[in-house]
Amino acid sequence: MKSGYFITGTDTGVGKTLIASALVHQFVQNGHKAVGMKPVAAGCEMVDGKLISQDVATLIKASNVNAPLELINPYAFAGAYAPHIAAQQAGVEIELATIQKAYQALAEHADVVIVEGVGGFCVPLSNNLNSADLAVHLNIPIILVVGLRLGCLNHALLTVEAIEARGLRLAGWVANTIDPAILMFDDNMQSLKQRIKAPCLGVVSWQKDANFERVANYISIK
Repeated sequence: MKSGYFITGTDTGVGKTLIASALVHQFVQNGHKAVGMKPVAAGCEMVDGKLISQDVATLIKASNVNAPLELINPYAFAGAYAPHIAAQQAGVEIELATIQKAYQALAEHADVVIVEGVGGFCVPLSNNLNSADLAVHLNIPIILVVGLRLGCLNHALLTVEAIEARGLRLAGWVANTIDPAILMFDDNMQSLKQRIKAPCLGVVSWQKDANFERVANYISIK
């Protein structure tokens, strides 16, 4: 088994890391060698002389493949800004070829590579590139994390449209409840299921202290 998935979201802060880590954990529990990758991370802190984000640390914790940090996270920035701004502040140009090389290196040592995007699907990475370009370059199936809150229908459907417009395969989507007070939950879910052709891989209820081990029980990917 050799496969990869690109995890994107309807926005920032919708639980991409939580779902990506849960997927890595699920593959590990099923006996596969699985590793998480976050090509671009902002808001990193210096730990033992290396910049690392909490997102990356969580992905590493879920993985059972020991890989160098520079492969798991080729671009790490201290500034907690949009990735293209953080890169500009650091004097770095994000290059797709560098990310592709790191992904291929990880794929050589793992059965499954779960790639977590940054921000929403079309967030800029540079003056000429965005996260959607990265997804096209990697050309692996997409899993969309839909943050269930007011406005999620528009965000989800626009993101699905953007994915399909680029000829990418949407393998499925995960509904992650990020607003515990969301109104008309069942109606929103029905609306999403009616309009998104790809399967719903899971519905994650709101949890004050969510962790990927527990969340993995809410998701089913085949």
